[in-house]
Amino acid sequence: MEGNVLLALGLTLFAGLATGVGALIAFFTSRTNKKFLSVALGFSAGVMIYVSLIEIFVKAKDALVAAHGETQGYWLTVIGFFGGIVFIALIDRFIPQKNNPHEVKTVEDVHAAESQSPSVDENKLMKMGMFTALAIAIHNFPEGIATFMSALQDPSVGIAIAIAVAIHNIPEGIAVAIPIFFATGNRKKAFKLSFLSGLAEPVGAFVAYLILMPFLTDTMFGIVFSAVAGIMVFISLDELLPAAKKYDETHLSIYGLVAGMAVMALSLLLLA
Repeated sequence: MEGNVLLALGLTLFAGLATGVGALIAFFTSRTNKKFLSVALGFSAGVMIYVSLIEIFVKAKDALVAAHGETQGYWLTVIGFFGGIVFIALIDRFIPQKNNPHEVKTVEDVHAAESQSPSVDENKLMKMGMFTALAIAIHNFPEGIATFMSALQDPSVGIAIAIAVAIHNIPEGIAVAIPIFFATGNRKKAFKLSFLSGLAEPVGAFVAYLILMPFLTDTMFGIVFSAVAGIMVFISLDELLPAAKKYDETHLSIYGLVAGMAVMALSLLLLA
């Protein structure tokens, strides 16, 4: 169990630090590879949706049925699933739309910042960047819990989710870095804040370890795991797929989605 805990914490750290990768991509590439981002985000959504509905939901149901019987266990699983959706939707609801961390940003925006007009309101841009970083940190907190709990129960599932979350965090890192760079002209500061916003992911995992682990009965596990499935499905439908479609020029996001599902299905079959 101790080995699984360390792996789970390590995976959440890996996923969270991908926001810094997004900032590096923004600063050290000459153009946005929109096709790659569209496929990657669609792939991430496919992995999350498939593993949530086929693997995580089923394992949550098995645990709750074992503890409470077929009917009550199934009801608790469904309640937990939609409870997770409501939880992450409420987080989204209370973040102002203008600071939406999933607003598509591109590398070209960085180059525009380097030749910005003096009329640009730097204070406004800095505030926007800071709020975006905060919004991403708030989003990443439950994602950290979800990644941690998944990896703790099944490391192979946890690895898949961590990779999917990491892919999803790359454009978020770009979204933090660009307005801060516009406001300050300081790449180091923009990178630092982008990097720090991702650390909410391992913080969420650490909180799960301290608070949930001591009470991890079959019932607690089943409810948390079903909520994780709901969180992952909501993130995929509300964040990943819309972002993938914004970068998309054809049907690449859907091809990525199907590929993600297929790769996840194949990996689960091979590891069964």
